[in-house]
Amino acid sequence: MPWPALRQELALFGSERLQDGQPSWTLHDPVRNQFFRIDWPTFEIVCRWTTRDALAIAQSVSAQTPLSVGSEDVEAVGRFLMENQLVQIAAGGQARAMGNRLQAQRGTWKTWLLHHYLFFRVPLARPDAWLQRLLPWVAPLWSRGFLLATLMALALGVVLIARDWGRFSNTLLDTFSWSGLAGYGVALMAAKLLHELGHAFTAKRYGCRVPAMGVALLVLFPVAYTDTNEVWKLGDRQKRLSVAGAGILTELTIAAWASLAWGLLPDGPLKSAAFVLATTTWVATVAINASPFMRFDGYFLLSDWLDMPNLHARSFALARWDLRERLFALGLPPPEVFAPARRRGLIAFAYATWAYRLIVFLGIAALVYSFFIKAVGVLLFVVEIGWFVAWPLWTEIRLWPALLRQRNEAAGWAAMLRSNARARRSVMWSLAVVLVFLLPWPTRQSGAGLLRPVDTFAVYAPAGARVVALNHREGAPLTAGETLLELESPDLQVRLTRAQLRLARARVQAEQAGVSAEQRGNIPVLEQERQTAAAEVNTLLAELQLYRPTAPFSGVLRDVPQDLQVGSWVAAKERMGLLVRPDAWQVELYVDEEAVQHIAVGDGATFHADGLEGPTLALAVSAIDREAIHELPLGMLAAQAGGSVLTRNKQYQLIPERATYKVLLRIESPLGSLAEQSWRGTVVVRGRWQAPLVRFWRSAMAVFWRELGF
Repeated sequence: MPWPALRQELALFGSERLQDGQPSWTLHDPVRNQFFRIDWPTFEIVCRWTTRDALAIAQSVSAQTPLSVGSEDVEAVGRFLMENQLVQIAAGGQARAMGNRLQAQRGTWKTWLLHHYLFFRVPLARPDAWLQRLLPWVAPLWSRGFLLATLMALALGVVLIARDWGRFSNTLLDTFSWSGLAGYGVALMAAKLLHELGHAFTAKRYGCRVPAMGVALLVLFPVAYTDTNEVWKLGDRQKRLSVAGAGILTELTIAAWASLAWGLLPDGPLKSAAFVLATTTWVATVAINASPFMRFDGYFLLSDWLDMPNLHARSFALARWDLRERLFALGLPPPEVFAPARRRGLIAFAYATWAYRLIVFLGIAALVYSFFIKAVGVLLFVVEIGWFVAWPLWTEIRLWPALLRQRNEAAGWAAMLRSNARARRSVMWSLAVVLVFLLPWPTRQSGAGLLRPVDTFAVYAPAGARVVALNHREGAPLTAGETLLELESPDLQVRLTRAQLRLARARVQAEQAGVSAEQRGNIPVLEQERQTAAAEVNTLLAELQLYRPTAPFSGVLRDVPQDLQVGSWVAAKERMGLLVRPDAWQVELYVDEEAVQHIAVGDGATFHADGLEGPTLALAVSAIDREAIHELPLGMLAAQAGGSVLTRNKQYQLIPERATYKVLLRIESPLGSLAEQSWRGTVVVRGRWQAPLVRFWRSAMAVFWRELGF
């Protein structure tokens, strides 16, 4: 059956020689404004396509040119023309087949939405006519004089900024506000508009048509775009590089003149605008447009410089082949043949692009989540990671069994693994990785903990008082009920004396009232006065006992101030010592809600004091609080003080940022030198055994359900 005829509106343009030295041409489809680079054999076949017979075309090319072409080569060119809709559509089954192929390429509306919700274009204008009219006005920008002036402006601007760097950096800090961010947004859009005009005017300068300009929505952020596909008509690669790099050069020119303007202008709105333009264009150009890992200017510059159209697709195919060979030694030919140095460079470029895109996609997923409603943001986050990260990885892995069976179809899996050492090693490593995630492993939960006695009794002065007696000094052993020290308060003594006098007078008056007939009617009143005076005396006596504190348990007295002596005056609430029970110690640990799920009573742990080489204490979990704390009682365990609990200060209280639980651990080894005082240190709890995959899944689901809440 003869092949369909070529579409009559197609055009051919000469191009540079390929890497192997053969000539090449560019095939242009004006309807879709698409370009296809073809080599010498394809060109000869296309030129004879009117024959529409594969064998006749092959014989003609072989007879009239130095090339040796077979009918299978013509068949391959025919499939290329059919798949890219470059032939005339005939009625009947052929048209239906091409329609089905086109529909398969387009996919469903769901597939289109997955590919385009992060980036799609909205054409707004057909600028070709007015670009042609304005071209003479912007022609001086390509002159040598303007280039020299820009370089001088750049040098002078850098000198002025360096001389006033402190002010320049402070201006950068001042712009971190809502108004400053708004200014950066406006400057970025203006710079990108000029960027696209740089592409458009440069393309017009070389005689190319610019069919459309518009807005591209990148994660719903509008950026300008220009259709400069017609630069592929240019046979001179240097001109194509000029068009591709015109946007970056435009932004760098803006940055150079804006830097000079910042150094020369007086303080005011114009100086601020120059600063924003200078910083925005420098950063945006280097960080975004110059990157070859996404399909921005840097990619097209690198692609044209290497003379490798479709650089990403070709390097990705080569990297996938390299990965398969490294894993399974399939012995398959590479998709393209390159010199060893270029092949290694393309493979490294593909891996770098994958790593870069992974970081970018994760960042975009976080950005989508941040700027959407929580439920929608989580859904888009899952779609972003699943479609652009997990799905391509799974698609590649899914091909491996078929490739292995194809390579070793007759031998079978067992024989293939026995004969292919590299495949056997890769399978073993894969199984090892799977087992690492599926087999239970002991969990390790760590955090800052405090080693301190279980029972302590701090001695405070109840009010301003004078020391009457110091019964014990630092390190003295005490028994339960023994007096620690004695204080006196002259004011309290005076109040007690007055209360005792009032009580004595009330008793005398009550006794006399029982004898005198005239006073008998006042007996209830006098009795009430006596009871009131007695209650006041008892209250003062009880308060006086606070000035003679006794030990509630047997222990050792610690932290007695060295300057404390008989006759000294102490202030209210002043600490005068700490009674410690030396035979009972514990470690207090605070962990978040995720870590507490992996800890149970009885789990073993270790404690290592901060700043010491040892000893390391053996611990065991003795108690876990069921409810989260509302305030961290131990400030030394806060992250601000070098601990591990993230807190925020609210009205002089340390409020945990996440749900935090208290865990108590008993000591199961000798304290040694740590018994002299309390210590902060690192606690590592050996939690329950659990498969890492289960742990990751539970954490992901916890985050998912938490973030779905409103």
